[in-house]
Amino acid sequence: MSTDVVGRPVVPPEPFRRSRCGGTTILIWNVQRAREGRARSQVDWMLKQSADVIVLTEVPRGAVGDLLARLLSGHGFQCALPAPADGDACRVLVAAHVATVRQVALGPDSWRHRCAALRIGLAGDSGLGLVGMYVPSRGPTVRRNEAKRAFQDAVVQWLPDVRRILGSDAPVVIAGDLNVLERDHQPHYRVFGRWEYDFYESFADCAFTDAIRMMNPGISEHSWFGRSRADGTRNGYRFDHAFVSDEHRPCVRSCNYDHLPRHMQLSDHSALILTID
Repeated sequence: MSTDVVGRPVVPPEPFRRSRCGGTTILIWNVQRAREGRARSQVDWMLKQSADVIVLTEVPRGAVGDLLARLLSGHGFQCALPAPADGDACRVLVAAHVATVRQVALGPDSWRHRCAALRIGLAGDSGLGLVGMYVPSRGPTVRRNEAKRAFQDAVVQWLPDVRRILGSDAPVVIAGDLNVLERDHQPHYRVFGRWEYDFYESFADCAFTDAIRMMNPGISEHSWFGRSRADGTRNGYRFDHAFVSDEHRPCVRSCNYDHLPRHMQLSDHSALILTID
């Protein structure tokens, strides 16, 4: 039996089980800069979800990020893993078990490691435009919000033209960990500024619909939780989002959080699963 680069036996991958729901299922998940052992467990869990497309955020810049792509490629996924940027520990990874995948340039080169845009060809003549995005967090005190604001400003510049850039009349999905909340998020946190709420609302301004809000109006659900207080309680945040082009709202079949991988401690984020025709 052959072995991998660290001497482990290479087990032939099991056949990938395509989604049986008839639509295209997209799994969106922050993998919390996992180390190798947990990254392997994350891939095992992801494969059991039978997603057609996977969008991963907070992917490590080094060998573990490459490992995630290699493991998914071994199960028939085509992977887009941007090269890391100097001084940034994270990037995005988009994997698609579909007919064709073509990367498209969006905005400044300096942010391509956190923003991957693709034209995805599905069965027959159908297709999908996809942007996987990981917005920087607020950052250290000495550089508070500098990277976050710069990234958001770059997105706002190309967002009005993203459907033209992707060059398709097919649905366009923008998904990932945006590190921002909606203005009426419950509970309300005073630390977030107007400029952050404005960024969330810029998607609606550019004719994109929050799929979770559309399918689950009024629900208060969180995808990430802060540190525990003395009484054991923790603040919850809905950081992980999926936006769908307005004209394709009728194509959305379902959009829900899956909290199991967070409860399994595979990541500190819940996964978001979107199914679209």
